[in-house]
Amino acid sequence: MKKSMRILYITLGFVFVAIGSIGVVVPILPTTPFLLLASFFFSRGSERFNRWFAGTKLYKNHLEEFLRNRSMTRKTKVQLLTLASSVMLLSAYFVKIIYFRGFIVLCMFYLYYYFVFRIKTIMPEV
Repeated sequence: MKKSMRILYITLGFVFVAIGSIGVVVPILPTTPFLLLASFFFSRGSERFNRWFAGTKLYKNHLEEFLRNRSMTRKTKVQLLTLASSVMLLSAYFVKIIYFRGFIVLCMFYLYYYFVFRIKTIMPEV
């Protein structure tokens, strides 16, 4: 892989770690999808940074369980679906192309199907 691509992947990894970290504090911003993106980019960019990220408390608290069991708490699911739905509906509102709106509706159906039937809901640890 080209060095410039590795640098881009590592940079994006850190960007998404930063956004995910903000999501830990700000309840409206979900943490998990940004940390998943960070994990993806670190795994593509550098084995060293990927190992570092997998060893962080942020990773262990928010991603490890999901990646191991493909499960989330109900609260996490609701937060993710709320944010994703809001962004999609906002896009559909501003773009007046009927085919685009239809595509957004199909994406939302699939998103809800996936979260309800494909990702197991677990009880939060106390």
